[in-house]
Amino acid sequence: MQPMPVLAQIKAQARSAPTPAWEKGILPISAESYWNAVECGKQGGADPPCVFWDTGLCKNEDFALALYTPYKMVAYEVWRVVRQKQPPPTPSYQEAQQTRITIGVTPVRGSKNPFRDLVLKRGARVVVPVDRSLDGSGGGRFTFDYPAFAATGDITLDLVGKAKTISCLIEKAVLTQLR
Repeated sequence: MQPMPVLAQIKAQARSAPTPAWEKGILPISAESYWNAVECGKQGGADPPCVFWDTGLCKNEDFALALYTPYKMVAYEVWRVVRQKQPPPTPSYQEAQQTRITIGVTPVRGSKNPFRDLVLKRGARVVVPVDRSLDGSGGGRFTFDYPAFAATGDITLDLVGKAKTISCLIEKAVLTQLR
């Protein structure tokens, strides 16, 4: 498959999630981040920024991204149950420890640029996912180990479509906000 030239360059933006504050980036789950995620999930509401911090991360007209991390696994499970007016659960710490970082890509309604691939780069080096799958609905899932998202420098996500590639720069300052 021949990569399409980059025709769109965007900069990532994370949603502000002031409670609880976070500036460490995506890390393996720890006692601190686990309990922060539980507290986040208890906030409830329709769209809490601490649970859905990745909404609109690389906003563009063709593809939507969703990140799944250990923090999000815990926060989402608590939020889902609390939203149903049930007591907050205690999600599995062991399961969270085994969770890697997955990027889900789905086509935006009305997009005319079918999705083909996702390429993550740190500088000029391509980081190969540990698992990848494309689905029949025009999207895919790409799983990475933690070093791919370390808040030590900028990364670039190339969203490769049939008609064009959209390149999203995620600066170090944004990476530190991700959970």
